[in-house]
Amino acid sequence: MLSQKQAEEAIVSNYSETDQHEGKEEEKEENHSIFSVKSVLWHGGSAWDAWFSCSSNQVAQVLLTLPYSFSQLGMLSGILLQIFYGLLGSWTAYLISVLYIEYRSRKEKENVNFKNHVIQWFEVLDGLLGPYWKAVGLAFNCTFLLFGSVIQLIACASNIYYINDHLDKRTWTYIFGACCATTVFIPSFHNYRLWSFLGLGMTTYTAWYLAIAAFVHGQGEGVKHSAPTKLVLYFTGATNILYTFGGHAVTVEIMHAMWKPQKFKCIYLLATLYVFTLTIPSASAVYWAFGDELLNHANAFSLLPRNGFRDAAVILMLIHQFITFGFACTPLYFVWEKVIGMHDTKSICLRALARLPVVVPIWFLAIIFPFFGPINSAVGALLVSFTVYIIPSLAHMLTYRKASARQVKMLLLLVNAAEKPPPFMPSWTAMYVINAFVVVWVLVVGFGFGGWASMTNFVRQVDTFGLFAKCYQCKPPPPLAAAAAPPHHR
Repeated sequence: MLSQKQAEEAIVSNYSETDQHEGKEEEKEENHSIFSVKSVLWHGGSAWDAWFSCSSNQVAQVLLTLPYSFSQLGMLSGILLQIFYGLLGSWTAYLISVLYIEYRSRKEKENVNFKNHVIQWFEVLDGLLGPYWKAVGLAFNCTFLLFGSVIQLIACASNIYYINDHLDKRTWTYIFGACCATTVFIPSFHNYRLWSFLGLGMTTYTAWYLAIAAFVHGQGEGVKHSAPTKLVLYFTGATNILYTFGGHAVTVEIMHAMWKPQKFKCIYLLATLYVFTLTIPSASAVYWAFGDELLNHANAFSLLPRNGFRDAAVILMLIHQFITFGFACTPLYFVWEKVIGMHDTKSICLRALARLPVVVPIWFLAIIFPFFGPINSAVGALLVSFTVYIIPSLAHMLTYRKASARQVKMLLLLVNAAEKPPPFMPSWTAMYVINAFVVVWVLVVGFGFGGWASMTNFVRQVDTFGLFAKCYQCKPPPPLAAAAAPPHHR
């Protein structure tokens, strides 16, 4: 009889062999066509590719709104909440990876082939917990990704306005909506290798530009740092940070694009640690320089003087937001393809044509709600709280609630490939305690107080600027030099 340790090693070995068999063509391409342009630039599935995807996907337009959040929270709360939600997000990403491996191992024992099928989060919930969980996961995940894509379009229009203000932000939204629609031609997350690498480089430049430019600018006369002052503003800023580290609505799709997805466990944590080196210095520096002035400037670019460095940062962020739009939209494309029966189609052009209806409502919503900053907080409180934190924690607790699901059994060597708690976790009880804490904290603080604050702020923006706002937080037009003189009558 094999020991438990030997059984676990056999499980991992079998999983790897099955996964490698399914991805045989991809691995051959990586190992034997190193100098192939398609392999190097287009078809990635390594642990490094996953790290670049996770890092690039976390820091997009939210990098520009974090100083705004600091003006609501204060410096200390802003830094502490970034670290807290970053670690919390890494924990739930780990839970999602465990559940994905559990689901896939079960399906592979039933001889299910995933060669032409991309596994998604709602399918994991369906396979492990049933159709009701599938419906809940599908609703929250798709709505979150929909508004995540909307936010990228709003951010594109907001950023380009600071280079060219001859067109209003709404017109720029029309233009970038058409540009982002070209993401329908990118088949899957395998094909984001080059984009993820470039995207992370772009946000790294932008983050350090913000920090350095803020220090060079220095504190103006009379700068005040009065936050926190109001509960509404405090919890609005807190939910924006919750949103910042809730970028793993695409975790399952990124894992599925890996040749060896069991290597994913620590990748999101490593990505988060790198993201800290971008978000904390940049947000702290900009808040130090401008203080309360940021309360009326959700986009950090709006306060920095225009020069070549700032224009370069704007352009790089525009490109990166195009990439992030693709990250958010690709899972929606997959869902839509499965609904209309086009997911197995190999023709890229045919799939692109079928995906276009997904872009239209995103485009329309970006024009209706162009509120850069407040919409981040609203999405964080109402959608990210469930999609990224509460549902994965509850799903993990329910999947492993029975002792039989927490043990490695042997019947013809392989029956259950349950993941043990990580090395730093003393027992399953400790995992349950942490998961319960995540659920209660996010439900009360993130969804409860955060939802109240962010929606109050969001409604205030609608009342102030109205729906379909032509140019949200734009500079007022310069006054006329002189009024026309009335005709002189003798």
